[in-house]
Amino acid sequence: MDSSKKTAHIISHSHWDREWYLPFETHRHLLVKLMDTLLDTIESDPSFRSFHLDGQTIILDDYLAIRPEQQERLARHIREGRLIIGPWYVLQDEFLTSSEANVRNLQYGHRDAAKYGEEVVCKIGYFPDSFGNMGQAPQLLLQAGIDTAVFGRGVTPTGFNNSVGDAGEYESPYSEMMWKSPDGSSVLGILFANWYCNGMEVPVDPEQAKAYWDSRLDKAEKFASTPHLLFMNGCDHQPLQTDLTEAIRTAERLYPDTRFVHSSFEEYVQAVKATMPERLSVIEGELRSQRTEGWYTLVNTASARVYLKQMNHKVQTLLEKAAEPLAVFAASLGHPYPSHWLEYGWKTLMQNHPHDSICGCSVDEVHREMVTRFEKSGQVAENVIAESLQTITGHIDTSAFAGDGAAGESAFPFTVFNTSGWERKGTVSVELTVGHSYFSEGAPDRLARELGALPLPTGLLVDENGRPVLHTLDDLGVQFGYDLPDDKFRQPYMGRRIRLTFHSGAVPALGYRTYAWVTGQAAHTAAAAEAVAGEKVTAGERTLENRYLKVEIEGDGSLTVTEKRTGRIYAGLGVYEDTGDIGNEYIYKQSADGSVWTTEGCAADIRLTEDTGYRAAIEIVHRIKLPASADERLEAEIAGMVPFTSRKACRSSATVPMELRLIVELEANGKGVRLLSSFDNKAKDHRLRMLFPTDSRSSVHYADSIFEVARRDNEPSAEWKNPSNCQHQHAFASVHDETSGLTVANRGLQEYELVRDGRSTIAVTLVRSVAELGDWGVFLTPEAQCLRPCTAELYVIPHDGGGEEPAFSAYAEAYKYQIPWQTIQIRPDMTEAGRELADRHLLPASLSFLQWSGAGMAFSSLKLNEQTGDWMARWYNMGKRGTELSFRMNAVIGAESAYRSGILEDAGAELAAENGAELTAGGCEIVTVGIRPASVSR
Repeated sequence: MDSSKKTAHIISHSHWDREWYLPFETHRHLLVKLMDTLLDTIESDPSFRSFHLDGQTIILDDYLAIRPEQQERLARHIREGRLIIGPWYVLQDEFLTSSEANVRNLQYGHRDAAKYGEEVVCKIGYFPDSFGNMGQAPQLLLQAGIDTAVFGRGVTPTGFNNSVGDAGEYESPYSEMMWKSPDGSSVLGILFANWYCNGMEVPVDPEQAKAYWDSRLDKAEKFASTPHLLFMNGCDHQPLQTDLTEAIRTAERLYPDTRFVHSSFEEYVQAVKATMPERLSVIEGELRSQRTEGWYTLVNTASARVYLKQMNHKVQTLLEKAAEPLAVFAASLGHPYPSHWLEYGWKTLMQNHPHDSICGCSVDEVHREMVTRFEKSGQVAENVIAESLQTITGHIDTSAFAGDGAAGESAFPFTVFNTSGWERKGTVSVELTVGHSYFSEGAPDRLARELGALPLPTGLLVDENGRPVLHTLDDLGVQFGYDLPDDKFRQPYMGRRIRLTFHSGAVPALGYRTYAWVTGQAAHTAAAAEAVAGEKVTAGERTLENRYLKVEIEGDGSLTVTEKRTGRIYAGLGVYEDTGDIGNEYIYKQSADGSVWTTEGCAADIRLTEDTGYRAAIEIVHRIKLPASADERLEAEIAGMVPFTSRKACRSSATVPMELRLIVELEANGKGVRLLSSFDNKAKDHRLRMLFPTDSRSSVHYADSIFEVARRDNEPSAEWKNPSNCQHQHAFASVHDETSGLTVANRGLQEYELVRDGRSTIAVTLVRSVAELGDWGVFLTPEAQCLRPCTAELYVIPHDGGGEEPAFSAYAEAYKYQIPWQTIQIRPDMTEAGRELADRHLLPASLSFLQWSGAGMAFSSLKLNEQTGDWMARWYNMGKRGTELSFRMNAVIGAESAYRSGILEDAGAELAAENGAELTAGGCEIVTVGIRPASVSR
């Protein structure tokens, strides 16, 4: 075959947005019709060689849920290579889903594909319509045995309606390039330079086909570095072209010097690799279309329907940072690892991760269903957590709390779990039942009266060493409760409940610490206060101070924070900013009047609301009026499909009241200031942000991204025309220069901007309200106005400057901030269950299950390999320089051996060491280690 001969590779597909401008079930109705037609076509036309199922295995689940009788028929064509599946479970938005969610997506996609055969998974990193691509994708793909990525955005300018423009300076002259991760991992990158529909609806009629192919061949050759030209035969929800074989024959007759092949990605990529230039352009890191006019990067999907991002953050965190590691610990003590529940929880969550779903850029019906999925996935995570906690605490030795012959019922032990990768201190709240009577003992109303009439006994909170702990007690009264035993019917009771809030002291990483409420003893408040004398916060009417920070509340509610060790002062923090928004779910566009409202200089109501010694808080309230909406012009512009860049709508003269309530908290040991903002959003067509001036002299800043702390320029490229330059974040955004730095962490607020205001201000979006979906039609989305009670949680951390290393400790604080404490009361019936196992694996009152150290390393996850029972632990290097990572198992569990692994959890090089190991992590490397625990029966 002449390798220089032009070859048109026609790949049949349909880009399947699971839900978007129509709700899921309507899209599925179309999917079933497509799949039925596809199966019939494959069987009736031997020349229809293959169909690419959009890189996501969830399509199979969605189809078979309606057509289960097609299972074997479908499987046969997958095994024969005519239906090409994987490698993902869903086509996710990479930036709005966590690092581990991206990994689970690849893991479950591979597992689903493997059900149909060992070699059927498509080893192509498929990103057809991601709104930008994560910088660590090449490293992740290589660890999964994938050396080629195909993507639609992020390098050359792609228009809003999926059209391609010719203007602008491209990072690569070709659609083929080398894409390199920060660690140096490199894959072949192939851009859909003419989008993923450039071969759709190929004409059969010769006259039409001639015009079609003259244009399409020319456009493909314009970008191709080889004679192999890619034509994607399909588009969004595109029905199957059943006469494609005939259309290809027409093209062959018209262009005898060009080969037309009904191809696959495997065949096309092999041909490209065999003929591509020796040197291609190298693109590095994140693909975010920075060298474009900036309107169509679609980054403002990070602030569309913020409540969805917050729900996603909560559930993701519960699954990967609590349910999984706690289930690992429980499995090492004999409890079955709940892989089936975790898979169900993850898959239910990931059904919300396609880009049109998690991005909040669909019709309202889609996002209502998402809320239910978040709730279901969260319930799964909570159930796994509860069972795991019960198992673990059933092995904890609580005999120390009985002390001096005190009656067992006078001590109420409980355990606080820290599932982050770092030792942690902070304020913890736990609810305890300190007396209860089962319904079998009498009528519920009588039991309630009797329990309520009893005086609450005095008591003392102590740690595992018997030292008093400063705390606050709230009597919650008598409440209904119930047990659900494994071996009998439900056991309802009335219980006397209290809430203890206290300073935890140091709780070990990936471990726990046990405390007890001991009744019948004097509450030695003075002794408890003395125990935390070095970890104390003091408060005034407008000041909060601990040994690290001093916080002053100005008259307008802004914060002035002094980092006491260096004396560095950060002023004007926490100001609200509000502007009009006449864009859509994809894109923020400020109203034509350009009006900006802020709380700067506006008097606020300020009062001290908490002062316990271990925590203090000040409440700040602004009562304001905002424009009720855009003016009437916006409605007409939307209905008339006026491009958003040409809209002239301003903000309405009518106003609505809003109350902005901000709680400012400082903990005794806190290295940052916690902010909790709450408001009832009554305004439409606007964006509300909180501002954090850093006054940094740096030209770059940093943001938590997928397995990396991404370095980004403060100034966009010369081609950038958009007045706004918003970006994605996960845990934090950070700015630091040679002398100081400021890191602003958040929980589920995924849009920020480094404002070019001369102060290097970090602006975090709290809510964005818009009226329409946008894109190719008129789809009104009244619920995207987010007219609802809203909350926003942030954590402001001042720190040293002088390079990346001084910021690592602040980043660790930000990561810890994401993860909720887990608490559980240890009840006597728990400690009786599984006594034989508990006797063999009796746990101390304080323990770290997995200890590790490594400068600049961030802990990411701990889960079990379901096939081998091995612990799979993952870290990533936040810095560019190599570093040493060491880890050690606790003595109770122990480790037989350990090995290097990857994101698909395969066994690599052995790491020989007793109960732990040491290894070198390269700069920006993602490190996965498999640990064979000694306590697991093999």
